[in-house]
Amino acid sequence: MADADVATRAPESDAQENVIPGDTPAQTGPTMGEHCTSDRPTPTGLASKGELRKLGDVDIYLAKPDSYPTNPSKLLLLLSSGTGIKSTNNQIQADKFAEEGFVVVMPDLFEGNPAPNSSLVPDAESGTSILDRIKLKAAELAKSLVIDEWLARHTEEKVMPILEKVIDACKSEFADAVGNGGGIYAVGYCFGGRYILLLASERSQVLTGWGGSRKPADEEAGEGAGPAKKGPYIKAGALAHATLVSPDDFQGLKAPVSLVCVESDPMFPDDVRETGEDIMSKESVEHEVQVYPGVPHGFAVVGDYEDANIKDAQITAYEQMLRWIKEH
Repeated sequence: MADADVATRAPESDAQENVIPGDTPAQTGPTMGEHCTSDRPTPTGLASKGELRKLGDVDIYLAKPDSYPTNPSKLLLLLSSGTGIKSTNNQIQADKFAEEGFVVVMPDLFEGNPAPNSSLVPDAESGTSILDRIKLKAAELAKSLVIDEWLARHTEEKVMPILEKVIDACKSEFADAVGNGGGIYAVGYCFGGRYILLLASERSQVLTGWGGSRKPADEEAGEGAGPAKKGPYIKAGALAHATLVSPDDFQGLKAPVSLVCVESDPMFPDDVRETGEDIMSKESVEHEVQVYPGVPHGFAVVGDYEDANIKDAQITAYEQMLRWIKEH
């Protein structure tokens, strides 16, 4: 398996941009890339085993251990990328944690409106003429605008109430699993990764833009009245290649967190990660951070890759996250 601290590529490839065959390069800036909005091919022979249903009037994908409820289990929230709960790969990811003894609840964070599929962008190699390149740039810009419009509809103000509703329902329907674990555990990928930090924090209601930047309260409208703090909602959390994270999201952390990060990830820049590490260290928050070189953003989600190094890193990242929630 790949060592997260050791480069896995030849020196000459380290100098190249991390582009995986069949993928388009990740977008730059505080938004989401290809791997956040499209699934990799599902590995041969794998299929989902759980069920789509309602919980607390929220659509969820539910995966349970075969031995539940006869044998005690723990409750795990899985917060997905923009591909949502109907993604087969996300469902298989939930099933993997269920096989380890967790009742896994993956809520629909997007109210039936997953991220627009990036397949509308043409293949970068489909043409080499100046006109073709202009068309490609125009399509990339159009995709970026569509993603930004989608993100504007799925802000913290919309997503956190969904999570609170699901958490309350979990405490009722799966009280045995919540009690057995001494609380709720959570893992998150891409879009869902940021919400692991928010669920692990004690914080007042904060208004934010879709990029995670905090907006000033409107005191005349009563937004600055100082509501009671909430959280943390979870006992421990783990996140992989989060997007839309700002340094402010590390403030108020109380629950232990494990971070799977991609080296030089434009979706989660190194300076944001390093600032977060400094904040967690100063606040004595139990945490671990592993940076994986030579892998694309989104690598930790179930999906097929030809590159053996990426496959090994997938296994290592999953084991990192699983170990963290099991040990806490």
